[in-house]
Amino acid sequence: MDPWGLTTTALLAGVLFLIFLSLWIQGSKRGKLPPGPTPLPFIGNILQLDFKNITASFSQLTEKYGPIYTVYFGTQPVVVLHGYDLMKEALIDQGDAFTDRGIIPIFEDVLKGQGVLFSQGERWKQLRRFSLKTLRNFGTGKRSIEERIQEEAQCLVDELRKTKGQPTDLTFILRCAPSNVICSILFHERFKYNDEKFLYLMNLLKEDVQVLNSKWVQEKDNPQSEFDLENLLATASNLLCAGTEPTSSTLRYGLLLILKHPEVQAKIHREIDRVIGPHRVPSMNDRQDMPYMDAMVHEVQRFITLKPFNFPHALNQDIQLHQYVIPKGTTIFPMIFPVLHDSKEFHNPDQFDPHHFLEKNGKFKKSDYFMPFSIGKRSCLGEGLARMMLFLFFTTLLQNFTLKSVGDPNEISIKINHVGFTNVPPYYQLSFFPREGIRPS
Repeated sequence: MDPWGLTTTALLAGVLFLIFLSLWIQGSKRGKLPPGPTPLPFIGNILQLDFKNITASFSQLTEKYGPIYTVYFGTQPVVVLHGYDLMKEALIDQGDAFTDRGIIPIFEDVLKGQGVLFSQGERWKQLRRFSLKTLRNFGTGKRSIEERIQEEAQCLVDELRKTKGQPTDLTFILRCAPSNVICSILFHERFKYNDEKFLYLMNLLKEDVQVLNSKWVQEKDNPQSEFDLENLLATASNLLCAGTEPTSSTLRYGLLLILKHPEVQAKIHREIDRVIGPHRVPSMNDRQDMPYMDAMVHEVQRFITLKPFNFPHALNQDIQLHQYVIPKGTTIFPMIFPVLHDSKEFHNPDQFDPHHFLEKNGKFKKSDYFMPFSIGKRSCLGEGLARMMLFLFFTTLLQNFTLKSVGDPNEISIKINHVGFTNVPPYYQLSFFPREGIRPS
């Protein structure tokens, strides 16, 4: 045999050996893991997943393999949890084992495990405790934060009055409002919506975060501390981004759904007029007397399921889940979408209907299945702040304005756009007409 033939044969034998080795390694790992589709060598199940709609792909696999199964991203196994019972059993009943964060390469490259969202172990514990304490000190759940949101809601109303009923794209302005609330917490300052510094805020975070971490700058001499400038910068960035974009998208999506359902807007207006009236500033105390508005805000979050599954978790120890033994280090994808769209808990789950959260007598109805902020020890630490912003922004906007669509409401598309691991609202415009009897602020 000529040398070229020997070389080709040797290469082919090497490739086959690597393929068989990969299959053997994956097979040995799968012996402890839940079943799932057979992975290909090196690339795993990537070709079997539609990354334009990963939620649909996972739901199809659930129909075949059940509520807990394994897929491979390359050679790395990922266990998918599908349904309320599994989510509760894993993230609540065995929550201590699920506190590590699964690696997301793009965030790992940028943040390198820093910040409260993507850190692990003791670093995560310290930064989460610090973040929760900071939010409490600045008034989360107290009147001082409520006053900040009320002020920003009135600024938002003033900006929308300037549109004079002309069709408006809300993408920018609804990003400014919640971002300003977070800025007032982090930096003790809100910005005008046309402020040049505000438009480039992300470039200024490194300077402004000194306000947040000034009491910790001695900490560089403590080798056990995670309070260095890089971690606090990343945490501030986490809070700003996580507090801005989800709230902004929920507001945009909610207003679109209200446009699509004029009867919902009419019921909200009647409730606002009865409870608050045209002049008093809405407050969180009003929520207990406004079950329909409260239900509408919950239903928006349920229906759109902004994050179909939470950021991946990772096990910090071996666990048993059902009949499976899942080893330490395994990445876990807890699916939120199937819980928020469970047909046993929500009749017609694919329909937008605030009555999903109302009793027959009209009182608000709580649901354990409502988990847009996830559950467990790595659930969203800003959940209370987000809930407050959504209620006060929605209520203030609908107290002051009647929303009008550009065209026929029946022609409005509410189709969800799947972008990576999130859902985003479609582009649209609407008009804001001041309601009669409302005095300009």
